[in-house]
Parts: sequence; C-alpha cells; structure tokens
Amino acid sequence: MGRMTGDIGPMHEYFAKLGLEPEVADIYLTLHAYGPQNVLQLSRNTRLERTRLYRLIDTLADYNLIEAEEQYKRKLYKAAPIGNLQILLTRREQEVRDLQKELLELQAQYQPVSAHSPLTHVQFYRGAEGVKQMFWNQTKARSESVGILYENMQNKTNLAFFERWVERCNERDLHFRSIVSDHFLKSQREWYTDHANEKLKNWQGRHIPDDIFPITHSMVAYDDVVSYYNWKDGEIFGLEVYNQEIADAQRRLFEMLWHQGQPIPGHGES
Repeated sequence: MGRMTGDIGPMHEYFAKLGLEPEVADIYLTLHAYGPQNVLQLSRNTRLERTRLYRLIDTLADYNLIEAEEQYKRKLYKAAPIGNLQILLTRREQEVRDLQKELLELQAQYQPVSAHSPLTHVQFYRGAEGVKQMFWNQTKARSESVGILYENMQNKTNLAFFERWVERCNERDLHFRSIVSDHFLKSQREWYTDHANEKLKNWQGRHIPDDIFPITHSMVAYDDVVSYYNWKDGEIFGLEVYNQEIADAQRRLFEMLWHQGQPIPGHGES
C-alpha cells in the first residue's frame, strides 16, 4: 500500500523521537486504519517481507503498541491504544533519574583537579546550554548560595529544566538568598501569572530599587565559586571564577546590599 498520508507525519516524527524505525509507524498506522490483520495481510499492506515484519511486530509488542488475538489456525494483530506509550515514558523518566544520581556519584569521585586547587580557575560558557550547565553546577553547592539577580531564570531556561533544577535543589536542602532588581520582580510576576510550578523551599529575597543599586546582570556566589550570567539583548554567556578570596569578597558585597534591601513578602521574612 505504500506510505499512508494524513496523520503519517506526526506519528512517524513521534516514533522517531522514541528511536523507532519508520516501518514501525507504518505497521501501527496500517492496523489502526484497516483493523486486525494476520501477518500475510500486514505484509501485503505495508510491503514488508515477512521475516522483517515479525521482528518489527516484536518491537511493537515491546512498546505495548500491538495486541495478538488467537483464532482458529491463525493469529490476528491489532493496534493497541497509543496511550500505552505512557508505560515506556514512565520507565524512561526513572532511568533518567537513576542516571542523574549515578552522575553525581561519578562527579564526586572524579572531581577535576582544578576544583581542589588553591589557584584561580576560570571557566567560560556560551549559549543557552552552557548557562544551563552553570545553573546545574550550582546544585552541587555545599554552602548557601547568595545572588544579585537581574531576572528570574525560568523565563530563559524553560519550565522542564527549571523544575528539574528546583527538584534537585530541594532534594539537597540547598539554601538561597537573593538581592533582586525591579526587572526581576516584573519577570517573576509575569511568570507566575501563567505558571504554578514547584518553587525553592529555602529561598529568601530582598529588593533593591534601581535608583539605589542598578542591577544589569546576575551574579551568584557559593563555596569558592562566583558565577556571572548575561542572558539578554541576544548575548548568552556566563563565567565561573573558582577563587575563595573572590567568592568571599562577593559575599561581603552581598551582605551590604542585603541589609539595605526590603524584604519580599511571602519569602521567609515578614
């Protein structure tokens, strides 16, 4: 019958994202369109030779996308509900969580020499994925993270990454204090007008008006690390400086601003 038209595009694209061959989608769409069929009928309708068809049917069975019905001297195959793929997605989500835990263990075991060196180490990042890596590095902090923030991060990183980041920070019981700008408060209000996602459980913020201390980019200090982010006007880059004295100096600047800032209601202070 050749390739089907109509809904073939989305189905083939989705199956490809799952790592499945195009012929798997052909078989599923054929069963969905024409109902239960035996192997001979499927072979004719999909133009697949039977040896290959049997292997692809096994793949569909592994993904819970096909059901077999035994009849007198023959077996009929029919399309299972597409929602059965949720079983696969749930399994993959667990696999990703397990891999993330194993990665943390590997990072702890194979920490780069520069992280333990008394000498200054500077790491430069470019692009959205590079800055996301900087945010993720922060989840490994051993001390409180203090920051001077231009805007909230979720507007830039997207919801999925932000929720994973918040989940990891809360799992590790990390603590945060932030000095925020007028622009940050505006971006925060706009975000939570349309979203109700998980939030950091140990976050306190204070606001500094632009006429007292204009904030033009974001800075975060934790352990012996100072991170600088710039994610605006088409420029996306970041810088990590590994130096205890520099980190301590940034913390002192933060504390000076903290005492001048006004508490943000609902974030740990009244």
